[in-house]
Amino acid sequence: MKPNQYGLTVLFLSIAITISIVSTTNLGWASPENKTLMQAQGTQNMSATNSTNIVLVHGGWADGSGWSKQIPILHEAGHQVIAVQLPTHSLADDVETVKRAISHIGGPAILVGHSYGGEVITNAGYNNPNVTGLVYIAAFAPDEGQSLSTFVDPAKFPKDLFLLDSGKFIYLNPKIFRENFAQDVDASEADIMAVVQKPFNQSIFVEKSGPPAWKQLPTWYQISESDRMIPPDVQHTFA
Repeated sequence: MKPNQYGLTVLFLSIAITISIVSTTNLGWASPENKTLMQAQGTQNMSATNSTNIVLVHGGWADGSGWSKQIPILHEAGHQVIAVQLPTHSLADDVETVKRAISHIGGPAILVGHSYGGEVITNAGYNNPNVTGLVYIAAFAPDEGQSLSTFVDPAKFPKDLFLLDSGKFIYLNPKIFRENFAQDVDASEADIMAVVQKPFNQSIFVEKSGPPAWKQLPTWYQISESDRMIPPDVQHTFA
């Protein structure tokens, strides 16, 4: 599921970023109308921040262009934004990619992760003095020692969805890409997404996550009830 197809994502980002700037008090907020849930965690002893630097981290089988609808709005609001391009060759490589982006953007930053990008920011933000908050958009937020395979069973997906190349990388079957990954995207756009998807190293599914930054930092989580890659009940365990 592509993050920019949920109209509430931009609103959610704006709310989370605003709160992280003006306050670090505990927050719990839910709206039955839009089925979006935010919850602040680990905010004790946090000091207020005026950060407007934002690092956007995409998920698997996607790239930084998935944030194309959010970026202009965040720029108009005065935020400095970087959308990283994850190699998706290993969790460690992806974490280092985000850490480099944090260094490049300069000053304190808020990390925003979608889907697998949530696991990446969970690790990249840990003990990082330049990270002031985390925003999860229908994303994995594992604890130490957990992996993607802890929460998702490939056997529960259509049997032809995951295609393995001659090596160790997984693609999503273009023939059923839209209905499983981007059901709320126009057909023409979904076709392009299927063609340009980045291969995902299967080893990432079992790579164990390290100590989580969400135990240290103000954290917000958006649940996407229609997501077909991360079941809503799994998202609720993170939120």
